Amino acid sequence: MSDDHIKPINVAEELSKSFLDYSMSVIISRALPDVRDGLKPSQRRILFAMRELNLAPGKQHIKCAKICGDTSGNYHPHGESVIYPTLVNMGQKWSMRDTLIDGQGNFGSVEGDPPAAMRYTEARLTHLGMAMMDDLDKETVDFVPNYDERLTEPTVLPSAFPNFLVNGGTGIAVGMATNLASHNLGEVVDAICAQIDEPDIDLPGLMQYIKGPDFAVPTEIRGIRGIEDYFRTGRGSMRMRGKMEIEENENGRSMIIIREVPYGVNRATLQERIAELVNEKILTGISGMRDLSDEETRIEIELKRDARPQVVVNQLFKLTAMETSFSVNMLAIHQNRPKQLSLKEAIDAYIEHRREVVIRRTRYLLGKAEERAELLEAFLLALGHIDDFIKIIRESRNRDEARERLAAYSFPTKTAENLGILIRSQASVQGDRYVFSERQVNAILELRLYQLTGMEQDKVKGEYDGVLADITDLMDILAREVRVLGIIKDELRAIKDKYATPRKCPIVAEAGEVAMEDLIANDAMIVTLSHRGYVKRTPSSEYRLQGRGGKGLKGMETKATKKDEADDFVEHLFSVQAHDYLLFFTNTGRVYVERVYELPEGSRTSTGRSIKNVLDLKPEEKITALLRLERTVDEDGNDITFREGAGFVFFATRNGKVKKTALNDFRNYRKAGLTAINLEEGNDLIGVKLTSGEDEIILVTKNGLSIRFTEGVYKKPQGETEDGEETSDADTAAEGAEAEDDGTPQIRPQGRATAGVTGIRLGKDDEVVGMAIVTENSTLLVAAENGLGKRTDFKSYPYRRRGGKGVKTMNVTEKTGLVVSAVTVTAEDELMLMTSSGQSIRIRVGEIRETGRVAQGVKLLTLKEGEKLQDVSLVIPDGDDSQGGDATEGSGDVSGEPEADAAE
Repeated sequence: MSDDHIKPINVAEELSKSFLDYSMSVIISRALPDVRDGLKPSQRRILFAMRELNLAPGKQHIKCAKICGDTSGNYHPHGESVIYPTLVNMGQKWSMRDTLIDGQGNFGSVEGDPPAAMRYTEARLTHLGMAMMDDLDKETVDFVPNYDERLTEPTVLPSAFPNFLVNGGTGIAVGMATNLASHNLGEVVDAICAQIDEPDIDLPGLMQYIKGPDFAVPTEIRGIRGIEDYFRTGRGSMRMRGKMEIEENENGRSMIIIREVPYGVNRATLQERIAELVNEKILTGISGMRDLSDEETRIEIELKRDARPQVVVNQLFKLTAMETSFSVNMLAIHQNRPKQLSLKEAIDAYIEHRREVVIRRTRYLLGKAEERAELLEAFLLALGHIDDFIKIIRESRNRDEARERLAAYSFPTKTAENLGILIRSQASVQGDRYVFSERQVNAILELRLYQLTGMEQDKVKGEYDGVLADITDLMDILAREVRVLGIIKDELRAIKDKYATPRKCPIVAEAGEVAMEDLIANDAMIVTLSHRGYVKRTPSSEYRLQGRGGKGLKGMETKATKKDEADDFVEHLFSVQAHDYLLFFTNTGRVYVERVYELPEGSRTSTGRSIKNVLDLKPEEKITALLRLERTVDEDGNDITFREGAGFVFFATRNGKVKKTALNDFRNYRKAGLTAINLEEGNDLIGVKLTSGEDEIILVTKNGLSIRFTEGVYKKPQGETEDGEETSDADTAAEGAEAEDDGTPQIRPQGRATAGVTGIRLGKDDEVVGMAIVTENSTLLVAAENGLGKRTDFKSYPYRRRGGKGVKTMNVTEKTGLVVSAVTVTAEDELMLMTSSGQSIRIRVGEIRETGRVAQGVKLLTLKEGEKLQDVSLVIPDGDDSQGGDATEGSGDVSGEPEADAAE
């Protein structure tokens, strides 16, 4: 070599540049997963090779040696010995939360046993593994040449589910490493859909859906702070604990049963460590240990007679891997460079990836549809002038001549329009003539004789119309972003419905980061909301139990007692538990959700705080109805109040309209509120209930009328009602209600932004004031504004279709006043009555005598002059009730006052 080709270089600069190139090659091409599909190149190539081998679910397993050989020879030239462990890992149920490969044979064990040699094991793809490559043949991702440019391979997979978050993974690169936690598929899908609906959702909003990691094996996760850290920054650490139980054996000795070990802990190594601690006299309370594990962990540790089991349990947590930590570093390839990602950024990256996949797939399908439409146009034109075409073909000497003559043949564009053809390509139009393209000519020459029949012509026309409809739909998808995002959500929810599994790992807060529910006792509370919007919660125990007819206790100091203020009164009263949810429905048809313990607490006589300090109400909004929702949790303590199938929210309005909406539709509640029902001008909500979908409803009006109907399928009753009243279908049939029982529910579930259907037809100057649910062993309590009320058996109310005029439920007179409320009660229940001046009384329902449907009732409480009964609510007993009245404020029955029972 001549000296002209030798150039002096700086060794430090060259080493730096070369090492940087090497490290980036390792980072990008080998060690770190891509945030879009959560796969490293080796994993991606294995899955793609298995797809090329047609190893779909339901197909026969084939030898792993064949899979590894094809992967190595075609896409990943690093040797089968490094490919096989990657394949095995994707098929181990204790390593991946949702496996991508279905292995057959010895794939190792949770104790760390190695898998059998690849010539002995077999594999195929799982359903989720196949879902990673859905639509791969529809130009949804880029392909690049393989290492020797014989074949092409995808740079990323379409990833129909968020594998990056669901399965996690580990990787060690040059100067950096990644350690991703796995999460529950259903939770991740819900969070992605929520972020699509609300792009500005914050971390607490996302954590309503993704509670934290959910590993492949059951593990108790301790510590919420570490989860929040890695959700927010991409880095965080949490502790994991196994599960131990204390039992007694046949000899009466205590045993500790290890049921679960933390994720990533080797059971065999754990036992070796315990034995080592026993031999070193550190664990002195253990006398023996045996492993009875199969697919489920069961390690029995026998204790000495004088050992304290709980002390040994604590020692095992402290000294062994029964409690260990898991550090998360969400480092991945994002836009061709390594980046540490927060939860929201990872979800954003996946949404953008799926958005590109959907758009590219739609463009591909649109192109195919347009190509098919072009051919069908030619078929229709040819079949419409078949004699001319047969003549041209028969007079041609060969195929080439026939092709040339057909290419020169043309129609008036009017002829194409008369045949119902929508001319899509301007290239087919020359002046006012329609000419064939080369593809169309070739397609005509390929027509078979049976396609000339009339039935085949109709079939072609039907297919053509269908293709045009598909083209219109595909173009609409490309034109509207909301449709693309809707498709992403629908496809994710379909994956969730098919393959999501319940959470395996419960999450327990550590000391100092306990959830609010754990800090606040779930006591019975009374929530009051005044007409002017002052709200408070008061312990139920402050309201002492009194006898029927008492004067009551001061329940809320309303603004009517203050000078220079407009009159105020208690408009809503609810008996709840501190952990419950309250759904506040406004006059504009919106709903706001708040926890009871988050409401301001006040004494029995305090005014409370303005509701605008609690809820993010708009200036024109006013609370018109409330719904108490009891908090429910699953076995792991997770809040499942708004789960699917939890029931329906049933609405009743003042003008007699009713509606029901699935409770699950309110799960994504926000501080800014949600649309709950569409209300026309002048209409208000009067009641909201939680129903099962098959409940019977009673609506009660202020003039004392009522109607009983089912929200499910109407079944015509036989004979007369108990009180002998016969009501014809003409009197009770609803406008628009089904004339016959066709199996259709009377009240169909509707979305949140709907107005509902007719529940009762109201007379002049009448309005609905109460709604009750019919339940077994219960009665309907109806109360009037002058303090009278009564209980009546539900059997006295005839069962009818919705939309009728109704029957009498109370004999409304000047003595009773107008009806103000209706409640479903039992004899063991207790009621809270509230007057317009803020007085309250708590009484037992059993003291109210049961009467007929058209009676006036008995006195419930004594009212002052000008005072009216305002509201009635059931009280949740708290066990601290006083059995007498308050001597200073009045209690007991009013002597000398006859019970106001009216003759039926």
